[in-house]
Order: sequence, then C-alpha cells, then structure tokens
Amino acid sequence: MKAIRRPRWFQLAALVVALACIACLTISTSGAEVGQAPARDQTIRVHLTRLGVSQRIDLTLLSAYGLWSEGQVTARFPAGSQIALIVQEGSIYLYYQDMSLKAGQSVELKRYEGAGAGGFYVTNFPALYEGDLRLDIVEGALRPVLSLHVEDYLKGVVPYEMSESFPLEALKAQAVAARTYALRSQDPDAAYDVVDTTNDQVFRGYIAGYDLVEEAIQQTRGVCGFYKGELAQCYYSASNGGQTERVETVWPTSEDFGYYAFGEDPYDLANPASPVRSFDLPKTYAQGEQAPYALRKLLSEALADTLTSQGLDASPESVEVREVKAVWVDTPVGGENSKWMTRLHMTLSLAGRTRAEGGQAADPDTEEVSLFLVTQTASPSPAAIPDVTAAPEATPQPTYGPFVSIGEEITVDVDIFPTAEDAFGMNLLNNYDNEIWTVVETEDAFVLQARRYGHGLGMSQRGAQWMAAAYQMTYEEILAFYYPGMNLMQYPEQASVLLLDEGALSATAGPAPTPTPRPTLMPVTQEAQEGQWFALVTEIDDDSSLNLRAEPSLSADVLMRLYKNQRLLVLGRCEEEGWVQVRTDAAEGYVMESYLTKEP
Repeated sequence: MKAIRRPRWFQLAALVVALACIACLTISTSGAEVGQAPARDQTIRVHLTRLGVSQRIDLTLLSAYGLWSEGQVTARFPAGSQIALIVQEGSIYLYYQDMSLKAGQSVELKRYEGAGAGGFYVTNFPALYEGDLRLDIVEGALRPVLSLHVEDYLKGVVPYEMSESFPLEALKAQAVAARTYALRSQDPDAAYDVVDTTNDQVFRGYIAGYDLVEEAIQQTRGVCGFYKGELAQCYYSASNGGQTERVETVWPTSEDFGYYAFGEDPYDLANPASPVRSFDLPKTYAQGEQAPYALRKLLSEALADTLTSQGLDASPESVEVREVKAVWVDTPVGGENSKWMTRLHMTLSLAGRTRAEGGQAADPDTEEVSLFLVTQTASPSPAAIPDVTAAPEATPQPTYGPFVSIGEEITVDVDIFPTAEDAFGMNLLNNYDNEIWTVVETEDAFVLQARRYGHGLGMSQRGAQWMAAAYQMTYEEILAFYYPGMNLMQYPEQASVLLLDEGALSATAGPAPTPTPRPTLMPVTQEAQEGQWFALVTEIDDDSSLNLRAEPSLSADVLMRLYKNQRLLVLGRCEEEGWVQVRTDAAEGYVMESYLTKEP
C-alpha cells in the first residue's frame, strides 16, 4: 500500500463522515482518523543496564515509596528519603539513616498514591526514574528493573533516539514507533520487557527541558501501529542510506512483515545530516607521491602471493600505486534491486620492489661454534674486556631495489565486509556489516562513500526529519511511507497503579549512606614530548565509555573502558587512518581520534 496525499478538503469531509457514522473512532490532533484499540496494561519493565549497578545502588526518593519483600510491604519511606541497597552474604540489605534491614533475595520499591510525577534518582546520574523499582540478586549482583507507564517511559526514550531539534511531526512519528515497539515487547513470563540500550531502545530516564518531545508524546498519547489486528513490530534506525531494507534479509524470519516497505528512500538520501563516510582514491600520483597507507596495505595483503611469486617485497612500503583506472562495487545482498553491495573491485597500475635484509650472513663452513662453556683461568687482557659503556650496534636496515612495473594493469577484488571496510575505516556502526557503498567518479579521483547507520529497517530517523522539515509531511504520512501496510489505533487512557498511603508506616527522612562514586579517572603525570599532545575523551555520552584497544582496529581486544573527560597523552597518529596511540599512568593503547578533543 502506498501513502496517498489527499487535499485538505477531502480530509475534512472524511472527518465529518467519520464522526457521524463511526462512534468508535478517535481523531488525532493532525486531523487523520485513528482507530480505537481495546484496553490493555500499559506498564513497561526496563532492565537498567546503563547504570552499571553491581553490588550496591544508592537512591534518593522524590516521592513516598513502600518497600515490598516476600509479597508484603515492610517499610514506608517518605519523599526525600535517601537509601542504599547492598548485596551482602547473598542477601539484599537496605540502609536508611541508622537502620539496616535484611530484605532477602528480592525487593520492590513501589510508589504511594499522591506521588504525582514523582520517582527516584540514582546517585551520580541526573535523570529521574518515574516508576517502581525491583531488585533481584542475579549471579551475585543486583539486577535493577524499573516498572513505569509507557508514556513516562517514552520521555526517557524519544529525546535520545531523536533530538529535541527535530520537527514536531518527526518526533510524533518516533513516539508512535517507540510506543508500539515497547508495548509489543511486553512479556509477563520474562523478568523484564526491554533493556535500556540499543538492543531494544535507548532509555535514560526523565530530564526536564525536552518540551517539543513531551508535546509529541502527549499529542500521540496511546497511538500505536497495528497489522492484521495485532501490534506491529516497528523497527527503526538512524539512517538507511537511501534504501529501506527487508526484515528477512537482515534477520531470517518466518513472521509476516508485509507491512514494511522495501525500496528507495529519497528523503534519507537528501538529508545533509544523514551520516556518510568517504575515502578518496586519486586517479594518478606524481613521482615520489605515495598513495594512502590504507590502500597500499590493502593491496599488499590482497596481492601477497603475486608479489612474492615475482620476487618482490609484499609489505605496504614496497607497493607503489601509479594510476587508479577504475573502481566499482557489485554483488548485492537480497536481490538485484538491492544497493547493499558486498564486493569492491579496483583496476590499477602498480609497481613493486625487491627487499634484502641488512647485515652480512655468517658462513656456516667457517664460523666457530662452541657447544660448551669453557672456564677461563687466565686473567683476560685489558683489550679483551668488552666496553659495556659503548653504544650498541645499530640494527641493520633492509636494502630495497628500484620500483618496477607489475604488468600493464591489475584488477584487485576484495570483500567489502570486513576487508575493505576495515582497511579504509568506512564502517559507520560496529554492530552491522551492511553499509551501502557507492563509487562517485570525479575528474581527479574515485570517491568511495558508505551510508546507512543501523539495520536500515522500517523508519529512518533522518528520513523522517527531512520529510517533516522539507516537505511538511505529517507523522501519519511519515509512518505510512515506511510501514505502508500498517494502520494506527489508539489505546484508551490508563493511569499508573500506585499504593494506598499507609500513614502508620511514615518515618522521617535522614542523611544518606556514603554513595558509591562512578569510576575514578586515571591520572596522567607524564610530560608531552615533541609530536605528542594531551586530549580529553569528550565525544561520548555522560553514561557511556570509550574502548581502549590493544591495536588500532575495531576488531582488536578491548584493554579497558575510558570514561568521559578522561585525560590522555596522545603519543601520535597511526598509519591506520583515524586512530591514535594514547597513554595514561595506568594503561596504553589505541582509540579513534574522533572521540577526543585536543587540549588548548
């Protein structure tokens, strides 16, 4: 089904008929008809993994809470209480003022009636968590699961999946997609419904100030997508690179996803904010000019057997690119109309050279070899005593021959994923090998471009942004473009379930236990030498981290996690584009420079 834009008079006439004839229909604020869905539980349970909780969690209660253990309330904490829950000797202990309570293997904190928009704060995190909290001991650590109304849940999702700067209609489309995804994920047989990361949807709790986001949530309150009478599965991603993808191509499945679109997305492609990475391959190189190291390294690995068979050195420094004659991609995934290509081809004119290791090899017929230690009884002469203060001999350097042409031209064929992608640093997201690669030929170069950030299924957030900003399309039209077989229905209002107040359990709030701080940043006391500089880890979220790797590669082992504002001594840039070698007093490794800000 394709979305059809009708004139405004047609929409108004349809509304009149609908109101007169179909009492069960409700009307959205944008003027389109939205069906009435049957009532359902709208509570979402979120596993809070981003908090990094292990043995302890410290809370400040903004509203009154009751402590439940083994199915009954055992304590009441008034608004303003500060408590700590700690795993000790296999049980959860609660600390409040001068009181401690052994609460068992599982506890729940539930809000009392009259809490309004209350909730709790977690020490060292800025967001308000508007719901009830369950803590279980799982593998010796606390597992925090937040239960809250789906509309409150969305206030911690939409501003982080999109941005407050997006147009209202795009935010409304995001709210509907996120609400549909969350409610479809409800599973009463599981310990929780969703996690707070991109494995489901990013959730960071509520922070005031996202007024347009809250308006989008309110104006679409209860609206979800349906297919054949059931909640749809509204996958979405940041950018599809100019083409929506088939679900069965990304994740083999027997489920009916007939409501999804597959094909061109001119809106995502036209949006200048859609992420794209480029790598230039100049067509010719002047004498003495070297091609990018990444290209030479790729060629040396791909042509190792050919170079060795001709007696030439197979290292990157011995590969000379003289001309790039043609570059193209092919072998699509998912059919002939797919833009998701998997093979890269380059036709080039190359040169190579021989290499001889430095130093003189010993003659095995004349060298004297001793198999036994001979004890010397006579005192050695002064001339025979080695000078331990003398400088060590320099390591012999290899000797290279002149560059010679390797035939008229040679065509190199490599896999885009992961070979070319890793070589040129073209991956946009580590989770998927599905970027859309294209080749743009200019007068002087072939430009490789990679687009698509995420799985490419369903709604493109950048596409939705452009549809609303450049074409003034409504959220219904945006959703109809990406899910053409889906219809919209609205759940009736449902309030959060709160405990009845029990005044007999009231107590006076007191001082908090000492909170567990976030990981301490590592010191950097070394001085920067020539060619080195200091930088800060800045381009990550406050509650995220940056991987310090053993080698300058996304596939290398992770040595440790670096937190925001960690100071680093940058030892220098690597030959692998985009990577730098860094050091603290405690560790040394490699990170991508794009996540750092150089100190002034």
